[in-house]
Amino acid sequence: MQITDSVINVRVEEWLTPVFDATTQKEIKNLKENNPEGLKESFYKDLEFGTGGMRGIMGAGTNRINKYTLGKSTQGLSNYLIEQFPSEQPKAVIAYDCRNNSDTLAQIVADVFSANGIKVYLFSSLRPTPELSFAVKELNCHCGIVLTASHNPPEYNGYKVYWKDGGQLVPPQDNEIITKINTLKYSDILFDANPNLIQKIDQEIDTVFIEQSVKNGSFVTSQQYKDNTTIVFTSLHGTSITAVPETLKKAGYNNVHIVKEQAEPDGNFPTVKSPNPEEPEALTMALELASKVNADIVIGTDPDCDRLGIAVRNNQGELQLLNGNQTMIVMTWFLLENYKNKKGFNGNEFIASTIVSSPMMQNLANAYDVEYKEVLTGFKWIAKLIKDFPEKHFIGGGEESFGYMVGDFVRDKDAVTSTLLACEIAAFTKANGSSFYNTLLELYTKYGFYKENLVSLVKKGMDGAAEIKQTMIDLRNNPPKFINEEKIVLIEDYQTSISKNIQNHTEVIIDTPKSNVLIFYTEEGTKIAARPSGTEPKIKFYISVQESLHKIEDFDTIQQKLDSKIEAIKKDLKLI
Repeated sequence: MQITDSVINVRVEEWLTPVFDATTQKEIKNLKENNPEGLKESFYKDLEFGTGGMRGIMGAGTNRINKYTLGKSTQGLSNYLIEQFPSEQPKAVIAYDCRNNSDTLAQIVADVFSANGIKVYLFSSLRPTPELSFAVKELNCHCGIVLTASHNPPEYNGYKVYWKDGGQLVPPQDNEIITKINTLKYSDILFDANPNLIQKIDQEIDTVFIEQSVKNGSFVTSQQYKDNTTIVFTSLHGTSITAVPETLKKAGYNNVHIVKEQAEPDGNFPTVKSPNPEEPEALTMALELASKVNADIVIGTDPDCDRLGIAVRNNQGELQLLNGNQTMIVMTWFLLENYKNKKGFNGNEFIASTIVSSPMMQNLANAYDVEYKEVLTGFKWIAKLIKDFPEKHFIGGGEESFGYMVGDFVRDKDAVTSTLLACEIAAFTKANGSSFYNTLLELYTKYGFYKENLVSLVKKGMDGAAEIKQTMIDLRNNPPKFINEEKIVLIEDYQTSISKNIQNHTEVIIDTPKSNVLIFYTEEGTKIAARPSGTEPKIKFYISVQESLHKIEDFDTIQQKLDSKIEAIKKDLKLI
């Protein structure tokens, strides 16, 4: 909730009372004297739960990540757990990533839980986010917390909450917990730990998690195929170094080259501008190493190891970065093909993706006669599908933002198992006279050539938030009739839950939870989505164009045509 200047001042004065420690008060006094704009940014709103939990800049204030904002959230969650499970002792498991202060903040969260009589399993050192999701179910916990800000800049940290199924919070639990949190005062937080309720965990969970990752991500049985596959891997200073190399080794991949300069976990991410595998620059060092060792595939993961970026050899032998949609398509095809050959489909299988990802996923599902389910952005919604449809079997699914989930043993995007799966595809296709990249082109010829592009406009602070809000209002109140001279034929508004057919003037209710997303479809099959990010100060525009590709030899020509169309759309929407 955004508040006025007078209320900001009241909040600032509250944080200068004895409820808050001397260090916090000193920081706020410093902001008052030397950085009034920074003070306003720190207090103008409360941190909110977005698509990936709660993320923010570390520091003092209601709009910052600190012991009090996390403490209040944990106190509210504790109250909710005690209320929901009155005849049990609630249990929570906590993990944290490589970010500055993550270990300290994780201990504070553990202290608050234990002070409320909740049994806590706390990882003894940093661990990947997917291992936390796995541990929730493995330890039969009621909830889980991971301290991470994913790929955000170094000054950020965050807090993601998982429920007893291993998936992130979704309705109704999320709103019920937020209501609990909002009724609390900071003085209500119980910080005095009960050490008897805090148990450190490590290898006993690591071993089972890696075994399950190998079990779910392994399809290639030939050791010769694996030995002939050269892999370069970088953890980008993140947590994946604790799990990915060992997983690959146990699966039989011995020809793995790790980027040593980026292997040491470091919350300052000293060798990259951004630890985001979506950004080509993040894989620069890995690509350099790959050129030296003639690697078949390059893989980099984000700081908490739930997303991965991939580069493979194209048909000219050059290393080519793939986007999240392309990786998702090839991975899903490989899973479907293996499932068909080993088990056969019985009609209750499904794959899943999100409303802003490639429409090509629907075509794949149709080709294999499996169900395709589409959800809002964020893997919590894919995990919810698994919980909501226990009679159905989830094969795999992903989203355009470089996340993928193999099966349901983890209920969140998982770069550990997905890294192994990518290596399996590289090994299998190479051994069969093709490649990861050529397989993608073959899929384009069969199911349509879809080309996607993402434009992220950064709008920081209070003014940026207002600008993002106004952009969405303008798009709703004055939607374009044409984009790049293509007539708009359908508008989906996920905030009003209305899908409006412009041609026949009919409306259909969208049966998903409400979300601030607008999607425009044109008569030529172009799809453009506008969405404010739930975790970063950005507004995102997702562009998807498509064309038939009759033979691989025409790929470059058709790709140039689609690239030109995307650039024209950006200019028309004034995104460049």
